Amino acid sequence: MFSDELEKISWEETTKAIYSKTDADVRRALSKEHCDVNDFMALISPAAAPYLETMARLSRKYTMERFGKTISMFVPLYITNSCTNSCVYCGFNHNNPMKRTILTEEEMVNEYKAIKKLAPFENLLLVTGENPAKAGVDYIERALLLAKPYFANLQIEVMPLKAEEYERLTHAGLNGVICFQETYNKANYNIYHPRGMKSKFEWRVNGFDRMGQAGVHKIGMGVLIGLEEWRTDITMMAYHLRYLQKHYWKTKYSVNFPRMRPSENGGFQPNVVMNDRELAQVTFAMRIFDHDVDISYSTRESAAFRNHMATLGVTTMSAESKTEPGGYFTYPQALEQFHVSDERKAVEVDAALRSLGRIPVYKDWDTALTLPQC
Repeated sequence: MFSDELEKISWEETTKAIYSKTDADVRRALSKEHCDVNDFMALISPAAAPYLETMARLSRKYTMERFGKTISMFVPLYITNSCTNSCVYCGFNHNNPMKRTILTEEEMVNEYKAIKKLAPFENLLLVTGENPAKAGVDYIERALLLAKPYFANLQIEVMPLKAEEYERLTHAGLNGVICFQETYNKANYNIYHPRGMKSKFEWRVNGFDRMGQAGVHKIGMGVLIGLEEWRTDITMMAYHLRYLQKHYWKTKYSVNFPRMRPSENGGFQPNVVMNDRELAQVTFAMRIFDHDVDISYSTRESAAFRNHMATLGVTTMSAESKTEPGGYFTYPQALEQFHVSDERKAVEVDAALRSLGRIPVYKDWDTALTLPQC
């Protein structure tokens, strides 16, 4: 399990190593066709800041070689905001006085139909809070089965499950799982996750192993930028990615770098802030580090920034996202988990990408392509 490997990696020493990288370390990493984690640390270090344009060119080159001009499009659907966790930064915090919603089967189908009217989405991400008693595996399985007639590719972002539960869901149409570790800093993890199942660090970080053991086709990873030193957290994710690729090599992987924004209502304030240049730097570094990993940007990022990065390394994007349960049809005015920055309609995102020479892809695979040819 990765928790055992993580015990061998010092947070403090890793941070020190990143900030001690030199100009020579950066140039050495940029000269290599295949980088290791030590090279990745150089590329995300402050020493690499003067090389942003060079990194952008390399990132574009590797992205074109592996993905061409395609941008895979997906849409998230929150089916419940019911949650037993008390994550201090989250709008769905169990202690927040708000109406809790668990969509019924009829409401889910109405949401699926409403989404299909926005754009020809085939990639759906189902998102829940963490309430296994009221919205557990049975509920998620039913949501997947109801979605199958409408979408070709189904992913979930839910509480970590057992390996046998992930396998069970693959038989209901599950193709991918996204899980954000939030932070790999075990020493401070419970500051942000004081109560609920999410407070169990090992259970969460080892969930990726259980996904791999279950044969999940695609695993999505991410850390929440704003909790801890982001360079160290993303380096830990790079270690984790390499570990998973070694042990579950049949699985595809994606990464995301969601940025927390300062709260306007006196809520949780991020401890660190990553600016646009730094997000660009880490995106380029990740592409140089791993030419094949899928890099995803959500509507947390602005329209202008997403447009720019679509030509330089990003390969997957969401569009017209609603972060409240049933936000497309049933409860359009419900409380959001977080506020989106890119509020364009899906058709506007599509048009913008095409104007940049990108090709939005709504369905990037089909079982017909795997059938024997006559």
